[in-house]
Amino acid sequence: MIRFGPAGNSDSFYAAGFKSSDQAPGWLRKMGLSAYEYSFGRGVSLKEETAERIAARARENDIAVSAHAPYFINLSNPDPQKREASFRYIAQSARLLRLLDGERLVVHVGAAMKLERAEALKNCRAGLKEAYRRLDDLGLSGIRLCPETMGRAGQIGDLTETLDFCLLDERMIPCLDFAHLHARDRGALGSTEAFARVLDRAEQALGLDRARTMHIHFSTIEFTQKGEKRHRTFAETAYGPRFEHLAPLLLERGYQPRIICECHGTMAEDARAMQDIYENMEQKRREPHGVSAHHVLFQRPAPDGVL
Repeated sequence: MIRFGPAGNSDSFYAAGFKSSDQAPGWLRKMGLSAYEYSFGRGVSLKEETAERIAARARENDIAVSAHAPYFINLSNPDPQKREASFRYIAQSARLLRLLDGERLVVHVGAAMKLERAEALKNCRAGLKEAYRRLDDLGLSGIRLCPETMGRAGQIGDLTETLDFCLLDERMIPCLDFAHLHARDRGALGSTEAFARVLDRAEQALGLDRARTMHIHFSTIEFTQKGEKRHRTFAETAYGPRFEHLAPLLLERGYQPRIICECHGTMAEDARAMQDIYENMEQKRREPHGVSAHHVLFQRPAPDGVL
């Protein structure tokens, strides 16, 4: 099933008097959401007992949990000590994600720094393979690393690079951050057709079945000529991309992704807004004679064996 939820806790969560993330699953269920991404972005400090409480409440409320590994992971770095630290951050995050009863771990693969990009990419590929070797040794082979598309040209993780990483191990699925792609290419995702080209490339690289279950980050974003500047909210209508352009494609192609909202401070509310957009389109499609223009434009026969 397609699931929507926030990355972390909205400002309104704390304004309502909640103080701990183990209260988030119940709060999200009341909002009608079904996913939650816990962030280790600034370091892995979650206590095991807290992780287990979050997991228990997520199961009770049918909330699928994912996690984001620390932002400062850089598998392109040739320095042995810093590479070792990156492997340690991935392993620590994966172990706690297992306690959270989740399997999807979003990873920033790295940055080119002063390296030639080809060399940086080579280091990243080797690093992802080594990360999985270590996860397997730790009994964490069920973790699905999700390399994320990044918002600035100096960062490793354009669309092609991210999809290529996922070919290294069948357990990996991409985290397509559409805000980052929009910012990286300075406003490229301004239409349904632009989103369709991204999905087409994912399907060509990974196959339709694997692409359908991708991990998605979505928000509006402010950018400069260098790319990403800061995440914005859906209420700030001057900023894109807009989920209205992606939703019909997900519906028509039968996608079942997990969609995590990273809007600034309103991630749960805007996740619910995305879910409403999707469900309204789904309802219209079910109505007699309710075939939309998007349905006519993007409908295509399913491959053999795919319903």
